[in-house]
Amino acid sequence: MPEEGERLQKVLARAGYGSRRGCEVLIAAGRVTVNGERADLGRRVSVGRDRVAVDGAPVAVLPGLVHYLLNKPAGVVTTADDPEGRPTVVSLVPRQPRVFPVGRLDVDTEGLLILTNDGELAQRLTHPSFGVDKEYLAEVQGAPGPGALRALRQGVELDDGLTAPAHVGVVGPGVLRLVVHEGRNRQVRRMCEAVGHPVRRLVRTRIGPVTDVGLAPGRWRPLTPAEVRALAVASGPAPAPAPEAERGRPQGRH
Repeated sequence: MPEEGERLQKVLARAGYGSRRGCEVLIAAGRVTVNGERADLGRRVSVGRDRVAVDGAPVAVLPGLVHYLLNKPAGVVTTADDPEGRPTVVSLVPRQPRVFPVGRLDVDTEGLLILTNDGELAQRLTHPSFGVDKEYLAEVQGAPGPGALRALRQGVELDDGLTAPAHVGVVGPGVLRLVVHEGRNRQVRRMCEAVGHPVRRLVRTRIGPVTDVGLAPGRWRPLTPAEVRALAVASGPAPAPAPEAERGRPQGRH
């Protein structure tokens, strides 16, 4: 292979997989692939072209990638700009480098949201075929009984079809914990309303393996390299590129 590109261990170290020596150990152990093939020590890669994975999980290798975890308050919209002049999630994180939200939360929904300039990871986290779990706490009207809970757990018929079964638990009077892996528009709200218990307040508390009970509303922090790796593992390999007509289509809001 021509002597071009960066050494693989340097790329892995920059992505948070340890020291260069530690990354050499990963390579020697056969845990690293480049474009689907097992990598050897001394391998060089083009970060703009080659696909690197560790234990089958894709690695974000481009320099300058950032990943933020934001606790979105109610009243903030999940867009970069808002014609009504409402505050946006992008205004709550650093302006540079420019980032975008991964998926959407409804303006009245609170909780965890990832913002990044890592387009590949964002695509995997939002693509419906990978089904990354999202956990919510929902304060609802009334006290859901066994029938309502059973319906939520088995799937609820909505105007866009039957939902996948959800994990549902009762946290307290009128408070439910729901885990869903679909990304339909306002899905959790519509599910609860369909079983007769409209949502009063909705908070997303977990995205795949990532949670942070200490992150205050309106605050953000960088995701750790371990969290980025865990998200890559949870979301699996990247899907094939979407047809041109589907690119940029907005994801569902909850």
